[in-house]
Amino acid sequence: MKLLLPISVAALLAASPAVAIVGNAPGVTDGIGRSVVTIVGSRGNFCSGALIAPKLVLTAGHCVQPGLDYRIVEYDRDRKPVLKTVRRVAVHPSFSMQSILIHRATADVALLELEAPAKERAPAALGVPQPPLAAGNAFTIAGIGVALPGDGKSGGVVRAASLVATGKPGTLQIRLVDPATQGAKPGLGGCTGDSGGPAFETQAQGEVLIGVISWSTGPNLGDGCGGMTGVTPLTLYRDWVVQTARQWGMPLGGN
Repeated sequence: MKLLLPISVAALLAASPAVAIVGNAPGVTDGIGRSVVTIVGSRGNFCSGALIAPKLVLTAGHCVQPGLDYRIVEYDRDRKPVLKTVRRVAVHPSFSMQSILIHRATADVALLELEAPAKERAPAALGVPQPPLAAGNAFTIAGIGVALPGDGKSGGVVRAASLVATGKPGTLQIRLVDPATQGAKPGLGGCTGDSGGPAFETQAQGEVLIGVISWSTGPNLGDGCGGMTGVTPLTLYRDWVVQTARQWGMPLGGN
């Protein structure tokens, strides 16, 4: 199991359109793809995130660490990167980096407030997984991570993959696999840079953001990507997201 964090920001910003999320996942420029953003840190790492309000980005707790500065990357119509300032960051108070490092579920959720609205993005609807959670339930992940592990130039493009739950999904963690490979062979899945990216479920009102990407494995739970993708569902954490947004003066629609 691996976190999906560090890769050179310079390589990311120099990336030309290419496959991201391993397994030849398709690019998405509309729909859910319009909510996905790139988060870059002052130590040269990058993550994915999702806009949930014009100035609010939801991501993974392990993507934002104390003492570092963060920016959001937007791309103009000519695909030139524009850095947007992050005003403040909040990590869920129950998040434990130690738990993440030993592969245990934790409140891997964080919020970023931008100084100015993201002009080229569209907020996603925020929700929780529909009950009952069961193996075989369908979800879609999206992110800007690499297609080839270790190759930052293969990242930077929003890609999406349709996956299904495996094992015993619950309120702490949902494990997803490519339905074509069931995690036994290389297939679709999150990879480096996809951490913090959104997981969506199709519900009555459309595509709803129900969790964030936390980790990945290679086939048969080995090292790498393309096997299993771990998602932290918002079941236990959506209230914190809503309350934090309200405290920041940005109540989320419908809450």
